[in-house]
Order: sequence, then structure tokens, then C-alpha cells
Amino acid sequence: MSRIILIAGAGGPAGQAVVRRFAGLGDTVIGVDKSGADGSLPVDLLDPRAVQDLAERIKDEHGRVDGIIHLVGGWRGSASFAETSLADWALLHDLLIRTLQHVTLAFEPLLRASADGRFAIVSAKAAQHPTQGNAAYAAAKAAAEAWTLAFADALKGTDSAAAILVVTALVHDAMRAAAPGKQFKGFTDVADLAAALTDLWDTPAAEVNGRRIDLTG
Repeated sequence: MSRIILIAGAGGPAGQAVVRRFAGLGDTVIGVDKSGADGSLPVDLLDPRAVQDLAERIKDEHGRVDGIIHLVGGWRGSASFAETSLADWALLHDLLIRTLQHVTLAFEPLLRASADGRFAIVSAKAAQHPTQGNAAYAAAKAAAEAWTLAFADALKGTDSAAAILVVTALVHDAMRAAAPGKQFKGFTDVADLAAALTDLWDTPAAEVNGRRIDLTG
């Protein structure tokens, strides 16, 4: 049976790589992105009513969701701790935390209805090892991780799981083309990220739930 997979943030390079990976496996992929880019549904994940409407639409059409990959992100940094902008924090709070909250709260019942469901976010090493120049980013990522772990706790005893995949940074072909001499050491290719996400179904839900999977090695 084809899985029903929701990709939040499907319009970016990582989102497109993940969409291709799941579609190539024969899954039914529902991509959403505020921009509506690359055929994704134009949904503003900062609008809780819009997210709830999306959940109700998917429930009416499919009755469940088997995977939610939350790829909504962004980065802001500063030269020093004292130069940290709280406007950057407000932006990152919305992108990394608020969208995550809206999606998980709206879709928990549908994920619980799956016989083998997975939820995943992509986090960063910075969440565990913040530096003065990425205080806002690291704090937002850490909060997103905490929220995801709370979601994992809510899924205990079900056939679904929530996990965190950790990278240093992501790289894709356009980045390499723009900087042909750069090595991108320690970066995770978006195709490898996509493979790691589909691999979450290779392990029983109870063993995946609450895991923090490091892709930086």
C-alpha cells in the first residue's frame, strides 16, 4: 500500500530531494510550501487555521498520514553575542518552532491513525553546541528538538514515531556549482538526507521514537 507522506517545506532544495525520494518509492507525496514552488500546495504554516484545514483535507482524502517530514527552516547569525538581533530570534522562532507546533498539533490524530507512521525534523549540531554568533539559531533549534521529543512522548504506545536527524549543514548541487573550489566538509548532501529519512521505516517505530540520529559522521 502506498504511504501518505506530507513534506512541509517542499519547495526548497532539501524538500525537493525528499519529495523525489519518496515519490520514487511509489508513495503518495503531499508537498506544502508557503511559496507554492515546484508544484507544492501553497500553505502558510504560520496560520493555524490553514494548517488545520490542510489536516482536514488530507483526512477526508486519505484518512491518515504515514509520514510527516518537517523541513521548514532558516538561519540567522551575528559576529558576536552582543550583536545578536532579537528580530532574528523572532524570525527563527516563527520558522523553526511555530510552524512545527502548528503541524504537530494539527496532524497528531492522523499520524496516530497510521499503522506505521514517522515524523521527523532536521536539526543541527548547533543545538547541542551553540556559539556566540549563532545564539538565536541554536536556541530555536534546541526548542524545536524539545518540542519534537515531547511529540515523541505523546506517540509512545502507538505505531508511529517522532525522530530528530542532525546535520552540521546541508549541501546541494547548486551550491557546489556556485562554489566549485569549496569542499563543504562535514556537510550532508540533500540526497543523503532524503535516504536517511526513508530509512526511518526500516526500524520499528518503538526503536525510532525519540531518537536523535547524527548524520554528521
